[in-house]
Amino acid sequence: MNSLMSPSYRPLYDQIKILITQSLIAGEWKPGDSIPSEIDLANRYKVSQGTVRKAIDELAAENILIRRQGKGTYVASHTTEISSTRFLRINRDDGKVEYPISQFLSVTREKAPEVSANLLELRVGAGIYCIKRILSYKNKAQIFDEIHIPVNYFKGLDESMVKSFSGSLYSFFETRFGITMIRAEEHIKAVAATSEVAKLLMVPERQPLLQVDRVAFTYGDRPVEWRRGLCNTDKFSYVTEMS
Repeated sequence: MNSLMSPSYRPLYDQIKILITQSLIAGEWKPGDSIPSEIDLANRYKVSQGTVRKAIDELAAENILIRRQGKGTYVASHTTEISSTRFLRINRDDGKVEYPISQFLSVTREKAPEVSANLLELRVGAGIYCIKRILSYKNKAQIFDEIHIPVNYFKGLDESMVKSFSGSLYSFFETRFGITMIRAEEHIKAVAATSEVAKLLMVPERQPLLQVDRVAFTYGDRPVEWRRGLCNTDKFSYVTEMS
């Protein structure tokens, strides 16, 4: 956040990128909104249109903004179909696109354990909401998720609110609490299914599972979600792209 508030030492286009991001943090433009034209932004910041274009290009490359040919530039939103699957990495081996169905098991207020407190930049014992759910494909349980989010960013959240929302969880965070996930870091390793998880995923105890630990960040690179997904990869794979 200090770098966001003190952009003067950066290249000019990067300073404009930071100023645009500050406006997003302040809520001047919300997810799904169009932002002013490059000319208008150039006049606002008293820089060339080319400088603004380079700043917007970088924000678009980071999936913070979306360019729409002939329509303008918009703030990325998890309510769109494309964005709702951007963080979904477990896909069918046969290539068919299928979005999982969420079954929420519980939403409880708890004290942050060390594993998530450190990653979310909280003190151990700080208030978090713990969300547990099963993700199923064609009625077959495939992933068990445990998700920790800070209470101070999601005040008033409760189980009925989560269960009644029909979109993706990130869409829920965005529309109800104004928290937009813009990037995530993941760590992956193989683990053995515990007896509890084996029952939930209907697999033998000690069966190998893929453990995916994720920290998701909102504007200003603030970490606002830690989740651990335990995945049965029978007929499924973790898929990512490199360039």
